[in-house]
Parts: sequence; C-alpha cells; structure tokens
Amino acid sequence: MKLSLCWIGKTKEPAVQALSDEYVKRIRRYFPAETYELRSQPALLELRARERPRPLLVVLDSRGRQMSSEELAAFLSAQQDRGTQTLMFAVGPADGWSGELAGYAASAGKREQVLSLSLGKITMAHEIARVVLLEQLYRACTILAGHPYHCGH
Repeated sequence: MKLSLCWIGKTKEPAVQALSDEYVKRIRRYFPAETYELRSQPALLELRARERPRPLLVVLDSRGRQMSSEELAAFLSAQQDRGTQTLMFAVGPADGWSGELAGYAASAGKREQVLSLSLGKITMAHEIARVVLLEQLYRACTILAGHPYHCGH
C-alpha cells in the first residue's frame, strides 16, 4: 500500500518543513510515501482523479472521526488487508474544506471513498496539523511493526 500525503499551501516555516521531511523519511521505512504541496482543493481532487484505482481519500477535518494511535494503526492495517492500493491523506487550507468535498467527508459515503479524520477538538495551525498527522502515521507504523517508539513516548 502506498501513502499519498497532501496539503494545501506552501510550507512557510523551515522548522515545519524539517519536521515534515523527518517524519516522511521515517514513514518510508514502512510504506512507500509521496508528498504533494498543492495550490487548492481542486488540485487535490484532480490529483486523486488521475490515480487508478482511485485512492481512498482521508481528509483532516475537525468534524471527522477521532481515533487513538492504536485505532489509526488498525485502520492502516485493515486498509492494507483489504488491498487498498493508495491511501491519500490530505490537510486542507487554513480556512477548511469547502463545498463538495466537505459534503462527501461529512457523509463518509463509501461510494465516494472519502473519509474524515479529526486530530481532536482543539484548534491548531494548519502547518502544525500536518506535522501531527505525519507523526501519528509514523507512530501507527511503529505500532504495527512492534517497534518500541509508541511505548517509549
């Protein structure tokens, strides 16, 4: 299974870029992973439409499903067991998802293959959400591999 890690907007802070790069490097020990800095929500949907089979899109949204680290690991494992070829995680623009995508994510319709994931009820800067997502994906990978990272932190 491949992970596509997408975010809307350019990274402005060098520290955020460095942390993002580090976690992506760590994730790649477990799954092939690609990152995409996109200009807009339509660019994300266009990227997704080009891939065959169409990836399962997981958008970060404060109204989405909250998962523990163990539940996220189980989700990754279940998708891998189902034969999902690509999981596409997306952090939206600072002002959130709009229109059609927000509706798909809210309904979590299997037909559309869009799920909504929340990092919690707190509000955080969109660049920080990116780093938190990447760290949690890495943590989920280590849980699945039985690596002590999860227990040691």
